Amino acid sequence: MGTSFTIDTPIRLAHYGITSVVSLIDHRMIEQVREHYCAKYDIPFEEIPESEEDCKARRVTAYLNMMKQIVDRQFAAVVASPFEPGSEITKYFELLPATSPLRQRYEEMLTTSGEERERLEAYLRANMLPGNIDGNIMTKVDSANYAKTGEQLPQQFNDAHASLRGFAMSSLNSSLVFSAGMNPRLYGYIAQFDDFYPSADGTFVKKIILKVSDYRSALIQGKFLAKKGLWVSEFRVESGLNCGGHAFASDGYLLGPIIQELHDNRAALAAELFGILAPALEAAGRPVPTSIPGQRLTVQGGVGTEEEQDFLFERYGVDSVGWGTPFLLCPEAVCIDTETMNILVKAKEEDLYLSKISPLGVPFNSVRGNTAELELRARIAAGKPGAPCLKKHMVSTTEFTAKPICTASIQYQRHKLDEWKGLDIPADEKAKSFNTITQKTCLCVGLGNAALKAHGLDMYKGSQGVAVCPGPNMAYYDKVVTLRQIVDHIYGRANIIDRTDRPNFFIKELGLYVTYLRDAINDCGNTIADNQRKYFEVFRSNLMNGIDYYRTVLPAVATHFAAQREVIQRELDRYADELRGILPAAQPVGDVLLSV
Repeated sequence: MGTSFTIDTPIRLAHYGITSVVSLIDHRMIEQVREHYCAKYDIPFEEIPESEEDCKARRVTAYLNMMKQIVDRQFAAVVASPFEPGSEITKYFELLPATSPLRQRYEEMLTTSGEERERLEAYLRANMLPGNIDGNIMTKVDSANYAKTGEQLPQQFNDAHASLRGFAMSSLNSSLVFSAGMNPRLYGYIAQFDDFYPSADGTFVKKIILKVSDYRSALIQGKFLAKKGLWVSEFRVESGLNCGGHAFASDGYLLGPIIQELHDNRAALAAELFGILAPALEAAGRPVPTSIPGQRLTVQGGVGTEEEQDFLFERYGVDSVGWGTPFLLCPEAVCIDTETMNILVKAKEEDLYLSKISPLGVPFNSVRGNTAELELRARIAAGKPGAPCLKKHMVSTTEFTAKPICTASIQYQRHKLDEWKGLDIPADEKAKSFNTITQKTCLCVGLGNAALKAHGLDMYKGSQGVAVCPGPNMAYYDKVVTLRQIVDHIYGRANIIDRTDRPNFFIKELGLYVTYLRDAINDCGNTIADNQRKYFEVFRSNLMNGIDYYRTVLPAVATHFAAQREVIQRELDRYADELRGILPAAQPVGDVLLSV
């Protein structure tokens, strides 16, 4: 969801019992939003200047503590409100799914009166809980920082390290989500904070959630942390391509088989990790839980209907299903400017694309015509490609400089274009090379601008565009919705998707992967190197195995996807046929084997 779209979602939703995740990396935007909300809720604000020591971590801590203060105040008001139509406490319970025991007691309370109603009202108030204020750190965004003298600061002042410290020092009792893969230095740093360790009864002040791509990733990262006495309380699986933001494509492994393997090995994984955790805690003189702590398995990426969500619950026993992209059209839930929301409302499949705009070199889901893209084009047209590097969260290359700089920056692109001018290559290749250099977008500023625009806060001079990162699922939502509407859609009480041609989310992901493979092969031109061919063959084989898995599993599920079953089977056959012909045969020429 980027850095700004959920920056204040807990303030918007937590008092209704809804948990959300806040990106912790952009400390400058965080400080601006903190000042805004302190004024709004009459909370004393003391600025933490960027010149002060450890300002990044301190800003994160101050912001999270402020949010908790506001949410606690809001939640107390909800609990104290009367049970009557339109009240806040009524909204709290009416948002719950019908399967919730608390919702069922609420429905029972509505049919009673007198002392029995008073008893049930008291029970309901006593059992309400606010949603969690969880944090997110993208592990790859961990650039070093420098003192005014130019000296590099110690590792603990790196971006992700400072964000981790800010969360650890906060008063929250919630979870920290690590995404984008393993960062051993950062994971080792977690061990310095007592709140992440289990108590003897297996409870935690702060929990660790890992976004993982597959079972192997869960095992490797879980073991690394367990050796330090740290427990992973949730493995969160996300589709490699059918997601928003940065897309970490697997090697052709599809979501269904990935979840199946995690489901099948879930108990064994927890037992193995606990077998490593317990002696590590004992050796450190820390309490050892008397039993294996809870370990949730959750999934997200492209889910768009109650039927798809229920399938994940029933088939794989997942503990919860994440929804992200559709909430970009719910202004009650996210922080987004009107112009960007209107772009998303109109977006179709062809507008949503897997771009190469990220300075990190990771594919990035975006939408055509967003205002950050228009701003980028205007700079290129004016002969001034590149953006001012104002936040420096994504600096990564030392190709031209001693200190890392960002590939989207003016500084880098000037150097790169100087090289480009001297290239002696065909005109079409030279044009393609120019686009490769200049398409990099300043996501640090672009992804944060939505919050600043939405709240009327000061923006960086010359960088007014908003970058937005919806998943491909956005194509099937075409209207701004209320919180009640989107929650009712999630629980099957309403339908906010007007189109009848939305593909099943498994099939949509398969199509995205086939396109990804085809484009990767086409990018090789007429010659495919031996190592590339082997990679493509493995990728294709994994996709074919995934198709075979769906052919076996989906017909066996009698209660789901009945109306789509024939379409699903046809699509599986179509993609299998396409995959069979997608990789050109290697052609021998004399004693040399050429790929064409």
